Amino acid sequence: MTERERFIRTLRREPIGGRVPTFELVFYLTMEAFGKVHPDHRSYHQWKQMSAREKQAHIDDEADLFIDTARRFHHSAIFVHANPYDMDTRIRLYETIREKSGDEFFLMAHGDPTFAMPDGNDMVDFTARLYEEPEDVHAEARRNLDRCLAEAEELDRRGHLLDGFALCSDYCFNVNPFFTPDMFAEFIAPYLKASLDAYRALGFYSIKHTDGNIMPIVDQMVQCGPDAIHSLDPQGGVDLGEVSRLYGDKVALIGNVNCGLLQTGTDEEVAADVRRALRQGMARGAGYVFATSNCVYTGMSLARYALMQDIWWREGIYPGPEAR
Repeated sequence: MTERERFIRTLRREPIGGRVPTFELVFYLTMEAFGKVHPDHRSYHQWKQMSAREKQAHIDDEADLFIDTARRFHHSAIFVHANPYDMDTRIRLYETIREKSGDEFFLMAHGDPTFAMPDGNDMVDFTARLYEEPEDVHAEARRNLDRCLAEAEELDRRGHLLDGFALCSDYCFNVNPFFTPDMFAEFIAPYLKASLDAYRALGFYSIKHTDGNIMPIVDQMVQCGPDAIHSLDPQGGVDLGEVSRLYGDKVALIGNVNCGLLQTGTDEEVAADVRRALRQGMARGAGYVFATSNCVYTGMSLARYALMQDIWWREGIYPGPEAR
């Protein structure tokens, strides 16, 4: 099987045998690993002034960086960040990656219409709107949904360059969700479910990401029907074994290696946590993608990620032959 096929079968919770798939939502250490700035951190103020050849050179370079990262670190999937391109230019980037890598990797892009918890600048105003202007909030949610679905339909018309979407609106602090369960049911769940249903009808897979303590709302998230949940944050008190016991027959699970330990723990603590995540994630024999509990962010040690990967490579292997 290709890495793409292994990833898809894992999203379907089908046994694959062999090594557990891995990927990272974002791998920001491209400067340390390849001597190149990550696409998210590049400035495009002069983009409109570039010639067609210069623009294509940028797209080629970004495509190569995404592919080189996936190949070097054995990722089965690539989350394509196309920042801040318009739709046509994003599609050119997706086309370029697909042309260069074929069906080697599962390709996904951002596609979340739902509200994330606001930052400190907007938190008071947004909270007031939820109570004082609920119809206005719903109207905005419907516009966001319509925009995301229109882009998905356009991608479908262009030939299914992507395999799916990562829905990256964060809902939770480490101690609790920003949205109460009742608020989540009113303002988030209907639009999350509508987007997931529409993506599935178009043939796309969906991965729902949020950090923090998802436990008060995880049942609603699962009921909305994503193919997988990421990042299962242990710093938010999320126990991978418990989530697998409760929901592993309904949704694939991705992540749970403690980013805090990768940043500040000892090598021994990191190794123990990696083995714990593998043990808990692999317990069902299928439906788990090995990853950090957030992403490989700027400032994390590349050596620590290499340690994590080395343990996964040697020990993250399902018993029995690989599926065909």
